[in-house]
Amino acid sequence: MSKDSNNVFDHIQNKSNLSANEIFKVAESVKGANFKDEKTVRQLVRRLSKMANKPLPKEKEDKIVEMIAKQNMPLDMNTLQKMMKK
Repeated sequence: MSKDSNNVFDHIQNKSNLSANEIFKVAESVKGANFKDEKTVRQLVRRLSKMANKPLPKEKEDKIVEMIAKQNMPLDMNTLQKMMKK
């Protein structure tokens, strides 16, 4: 992995308590997933929340699911991180 990749994974691990290995497992599990399907997206959001040990209020979960399902998801990590903190 490049130095930049390592920095990204270090940042994610520090903020979420998810290891690079866990992130890769999740990424592998969603290959080919239909992100327009609300049920699929909701399961993924709940799984990530549980893995990170960061409970999401129902309202925030709904907002994230809606954004992903409608493909109106912010592409940069800073925007996504700010959204999660609201």
